[in-house]
Amino acid sequence: MHNLSKVKNIALLLMLLGGILFGIGYNLNHCKDRAFVEAELKENPALFGVDMQSHGDHAAGEEHEMHMKHLENQVHNKPWTALYIASFLFTGIALASLFFFAVQQAAEVGWSHVVTRVMEAIASFLPYGGVIILLIFAASIFHENHLFHWMDESLSDPNSPHYDKFLHSKKPFLNKYLFAFVSVLFVGGWTYFLHVLKKKSRILDEHSSEANYQSLVNSSIRFIVFFAFSSMTIGIYWVMSLDPHWYSTLFGWYLMVSYLVSAIAFMILICLYLKSKGMLPKFNDNHLHDLAKFLFGFSLLWSYLWFDQFMLIWYANIPEEVVYFQARFEQYRETYFTALIPNLVLPLFILVASNNKRKPKLVAIMAVIVILGHFLDVFNVITPATVGGFWKTGFGLLEIGSFLFMLGLFGFVVFRQLSKSNLEPKGHPMFHESEIYEYPF
Repeated sequence: MHNLSKVKNIALLLMLLGGILFGIGYNLNHCKDRAFVEAELKENPALFGVDMQSHGDHAAGEEHEMHMKHLENQVHNKPWTALYIASFLFTGIALASLFFFAVQQAAEVGWSHVVTRVMEAIASFLPYGGVIILLIFAASIFHENHLFHWMDESLSDPNSPHYDKFLHSKKPFLNKYLFAFVSVLFVGGWTYFLHVLKKKSRILDEHSSEANYQSLVNSSIRFIVFFAFSSMTIGIYWVMSLDPHWYSTLFGWYLMVSYLVSAIAFMILICLYLKSKGMLPKFNDNHLHDLAKFLFGFSLLWSYLWFDQFMLIWYANIPEEVVYFQARFEQYRETYFTALIPNLVLPLFILVASNNKRKPKLVAIMAVIVILGHFLDVFNVITPATVGGFWKTGFGLLEIGSFLFMLGLFGFVVFRQLSKSNLEPKGHPMFHESEIYEYPF
């Protein structure tokens, strides 16, 4: 047992502050109506993809009414979008941490076992974040929000005036029932594997044997297989389907790397904090160096996928795919290209030197920057499809409030788990190798 009550109290304060900011932002946004939309269109029509001459000529038409309803839905999507961005990011971080833990076991790695309990603690957030995401999806299914506009059944009805031939062709895959089933299956599966891997890790700690160790390795391999399928599918289902007319075969990998590098960043911050409090004495510069090396490497992998996705779509010149970048270049230029600074430029130039990877303060600062950078990345991925050009109207309270609330909940769950854990898994046959691990220059 460890006394981490102070940091858990800080986490609760973050939740309270985030909830207050979100509540204020929600009330301000709730008051926005058709008149607000009309005023925004008049002030900056290009931001919303509207030709004002055409807009005026067809002001009384059904097409105009449909467009105005769509814009109203985008305004009212703002609170849901802000909550979804934060919950998706932190749930992804928990999932990636469990994956990283499983890889260490399956590959029979020696260096990382000093960090094992931190990986498990971060992964413990999975059921909490998963439930929040499922509640957001339930609200979408029952039309309490319009994040997934393909859930409007009239769009795939050939007899409807709103019929969309493209969505109709995707109906076997994009339908509410399969979406709900897959989402519950994945969250339930992740939670199951979390329970199994943590349980087997504790059993190995108490009864160190070859059989218990092999059981942990085998379960880790099974989870990696499940993760490989589920992580790619949620990229398509949970995020890419927000804009169902667009597709990319790289998208699942791109998202996965985004929350994987964020998970590494949190591992660094938590290990350094525990080390500073004397709770993780075996964690040393060599472990920090390897975690920083992963932070550097995965940052470059994210950057490669960011550019590769653009490059492949650009030279193929497929209209259905180009629209993804068109929306971000025209409406989100300030945030879309800015995300390259914390996610590529700074990690590249600061963490490329091996000596810098051993400097706790420098690596901690970079970890914070990377986490904020990937929050911005997830914002760029999700918001254009759900909020469109309205992201600038009252930007701040909802987004910051959601992030602080989820950060507080995440911190509370993680440090509560750490306070109940033996931070040194001495029953693991490779723990001694991790204790004496030294990375050669």
